[in-house]
Amino acid sequence: MNKVKKELMAPCGLYCGVCAIYIAHRDNNLKFKKALLPVYKAFAKTVDDIACTGCLSDGVVFPVCRKCPIKECVNQKGIEGCHQCDEWPCKFIENFPIQVAKKVIYRTIPTWRKFGDQKFVEEEEKRYHCPECGNSLFRGAKRCNKCGIAVDVD
Repeated sequence: MNKVKKELMAPCGLYCGVCAIYIAHRDNNLKFKKALLPVYKAFAKTVDDIACTGCLSDGVVFPVCRKCPIKECVNQKGIEGCHQCDEWPCKFIENFPIQVAKKVIYRTIPTWRKFGDQKFVEEEEKRYHCPECGNSLFRGAKRCNKCGIAVDVD
């Protein structure tokens, strides 16, 4: 069993290990970074800006996650994440600006609460694979970049 990387455990429930920006940066995948640039143009001007080492890392954190009100909220409450909060779901979740991420948060927080860190991470890593060919996917993927089939794993 792999040790859970706490820096990838975003308080909101969006596991960074399956984030497109994290994966593109981790793999130094220039083609992927170029494809992500238009999607994140409000926060990234060049491919060098498509970079993150995890929401809670001491390294580079993508601007959206750096200034996250959810992260501020859990820090003020002295908890690790929304999975430990009695007020979940709150206004921060209900008003989350990215719909696919909001959908994922509503799925992941109950799982994280029920099973804890290790099982939560295992389930997220297992989930983000193509059902046809087994290729690794990222959160928000619409098609497998290996076999080309439409996917909906979020």
